[in-house]
Amino acid sequence: MMKEKNASSEGYFVLLGFSNWPHLEVVLFVVILMFYLMTLIGNLFIIILSHLDSHLHTPMYFFLSNLSFLDLCYTTSSIPQLLVNLWGPEKTISHAGCMIQLYFVLALGTTECVLLVVMSYDRYAAVCRPLHYTILMHPRFCRLLALASWVSGFTNSALHSSFTFWIPLCGHHQVDHFFCEVPALLRLSCVDTHANELTLMVTSSIFVLIPLILILSSYGAIARAVLRMQSTTGLQKVFGTCGAHLLVVSLFFIPAMCIYLQPPSGNSQDQGKFIALFYTVVTPSLNPVIYTLRNKDVRGAVKRLMGWEWEM
Repeated sequence: MMKEKNASSEGYFVLLGFSNWPHLEVVLFVVILMFYLMTLIGNLFIIILSHLDSHLHTPMYFFLSNLSFLDLCYTTSSIPQLLVNLWGPEKTISHAGCMIQLYFVLALGTTECVLLVVMSYDRYAAVCRPLHYTILMHPRFCRLLALASWVSGFTNSALHSSFTFWIPLCGHHQVDHFFCEVPALLRLSCVDTHANELTLMVTSSIFVLIPLILILSSYGAIARAVLRMQSTTGLQKVFGTCGAHLLVVSLFFIPAMCIYLQPPSGNSQDQGKFIALFYTVVTPSLNPVIYTLRNKDVRGAVKRLMGWEWEM
């Protein structure tokens, strides 16, 4: 009988990705590269513009800059590896690379869940408590909220990453996914992983369901406040800003719930890949468009910046 051994002893994993559809790999490479470039350009645009224009030095754009930086890191932690695998026959990733990728993808994804809650609280304070907004969203408090989002994400990831890489994989080193993700790695184990799955579902409920409930509660209060408004302009501005945030929430949370709120065997592996492709590739590229489309503050900042550059 062949002796069982851990995949880590091989020093690498094979990311099967979309190798079952070789005729789609070139198409996927082109499409994903376009989305990745959109993500880089759009999010860098928001970060630079928010930094240069003093009119955008507000809590909303401070958190939006955090979200943009987060999306840049999130996509970069997995998409370049995917593009390399789609382009050539070599589809391996080192064991250390897989550990690092797993840690950062999970950390950044969790951070985004918490940060979206913080952004919904900012919108709640702006609409429902306008007279106390500057007190509620003091710059120091905003920095603490952003820091708490990042710390909670990286702490949660440390827990899952350590648990995942402790399980024996019994010689298997073919990951039926395009990046190292907890559910995909749990499928490789030849031992009982119910404890890992339970831990994953509990923490996913904390960082996915609870944030979603808090966000919906915030927007429920905002909706009630908006209905009492008499100003048509005010209504349009509130619906524009809050509607963009709700769209981002839907695009991120719904796919994440499909993956993390059920056992790894709950989804077919092919289905899980395409769902993951949506929230790792598509959503981060759309965030800048959603938040800046028809945004008067951003248009005004661009005009001021262009005017400043022209004078220089």
